[in-house]
Amino acid sequence: MMNLRIPFALRLAVAAFVLHAGAATADVVDPVARAISAELDAVATGGTATVHGAGIAMTDLLEEFYSRRQYQPAWTQPQVAAQLRKALADSYADGLDPADYYLPLLEELSAQAETPTAAVTVRGQYDILMTEALLRLGYHLSFGKVDPQSFDSQWNYGRTLERRDVAREIESAIAAQDVYRRIEALKPTHRLYVGLRQELARYRDIDAAGGWSALPAGPTIKAGMADDRVPMLRARLVATGDLDAAAVVDSPLYDPVTEAAVRRFQQRTGSDVDGAIGPATLAALNVSPAERIRQLRINLDRGRVLLQDLPSEFVVVNIAGFTIYLVRGEDIVWNARVQVGKTYRKTPIFRSDITYLVFNPTWTVPPGIIQNDILPAARRDPDSITRRGLKVIDRSGRVISPSAVDWSQYRSGNIPYTLRQDPGPGNALGRVKLMFPNPYLVYLHDTPSQGLFERAERTFSSGCVRVERALELAERVLADPERWNEASIARTVAAGQLQNVTLGKKIPVLLAYWTAWSDQQGLMNFRRDIYGQDERWLAALDAPFRIRARPLFAE
Repeated sequence: MMNLRIPFALRLAVAAFVLHAGAATADVVDPVARAISAELDAVATGGTATVHGAGIAMTDLLEEFYSRRQYQPAWTQPQVAAQLRKALADSYADGLDPADYYLPLLEELSAQAETPTAAVTVRGQYDILMTEALLRLGYHLSFGKVDPQSFDSQWNYGRTLERRDVAREIESAIAAQDVYRRIEALKPTHRLYVGLRQELARYRDIDAAGGWSALPAGPTIKAGMADDRVPMLRARLVATGDLDAAAVVDSPLYDPVTEAAVRRFQQRTGSDVDGAIGPATLAALNVSPAERIRQLRINLDRGRVLLQDLPSEFVVVNIAGFTIYLVRGEDIVWNARVQVGKTYRKTPIFRSDITYLVFNPTWTVPPGIIQNDILPAARRDPDSITRRGLKVIDRSGRVISPSAVDWSQYRSGNIPYTLRQDPGPGNALGRVKLMFPNPYLVYLHDTPSQGLFERAERTFSSGCVRVERALELAERVLADPERWNEASIARTVAAGQLQNVTLGKKIPVLLAYWTAWSDQQGLMNFRRDIYGQDERWLAALDAPFRIRARPLFAE
């Protein structure tokens, strides 16, 4: 591993770790202190930063910590050292890998270092690796292991912490002998994270017991039918938590109790809720426990990135879940279905603030849609533009006939005309759009395509988020019941005139991506990875430890 020089802000606050007290006095001739100093000197001056063969990343912070205590060993109290090793082991329950924090090596070294005859060098190496392990774990619990900005260049939100004197804080935790408690306090406490953690443990138990066999393919099973696969289906539904074991009967008949359990499973996994065991539901039932474990680990890490320091009120779109929520505290006060971008016109993941909304909006066709949707048809038949309900407006503001333009000369969406759709029930944006600054020309809006909300997977837009019951959301974010209530909004819409309304208070909006989450009722939901993000996140989650480049701490 390269010898990374840690910026001063990171040295003061890495991992937001919670530790504080004065430096210990030291005997400069203490042999273990000399061993620690020699190891750190070798790390600082050598071509490769390793201690006992293990890579070191927090070189500057380690130097800061040990120099303050004149290189005296920190982990000399067996009960305190045991607390830290327990926290490292328990990181497994959060979907992390204890090997990232040297746990197997530390267990081996601790058996040697804590004996009176231990070699001085081993005791020094053990102490340094314990401190590095603490910093690494605190870093991951506070910020997530995967660097979202490196993962996705569109990412523009994450945690920023105030400076903290981590060296002093480590001393405090050791002195108070509550290292384990303080590490636990770094984890997100949000209900969603807690639910993911519990489900991870449950699926690991299922996997350790041998998992389950795939349900065989066959004709679609519908209510009232008899099929030899039904007993196996019941066993699967018991394992997934959708059927009470006490309700299981030994019969091939697909009975109402089993059908109700299937509908519950379909609801949780984003399938069409029809009670039938067709190919899609069968595929969801046959997702292995090992795959669910990977999915849960990925979303736990997203939780460490996203579920810290949330605003008191915000709108969040779960792109993979096709759902929008208005959240106050940890309570969902409103939610609805959404339609998001097609797989080749993905809705971006980012954060902004809703600042105003527009009733009876016009729709100005963005360049991407002009290039990909409008121009191919217009080259064949210019009147296709009119049939779409669009007007062609030249640079002087005049409305001209589409047939007056030679559309074959344009290959990109940057044309010298504006294509606009007037307000009305057929407008692509419906009756309201909610606006927030972003470079992607993305916003939340109503839609005339209401029937598409009934589909289980709703990747239909060109990147914007189409919101079911968007006028209800408008009323809630305006939060002005005297001026803007259901009746006054209905009158405004009926008037048909474009009207901008500025919010009295900006509301954060988070466009996020969750393929597993615990809902308000505590039910675990899983969704298909529509944009192929999970595999890449998992690869980064299982990669070696690294420090992200972007600033994490306020100067």
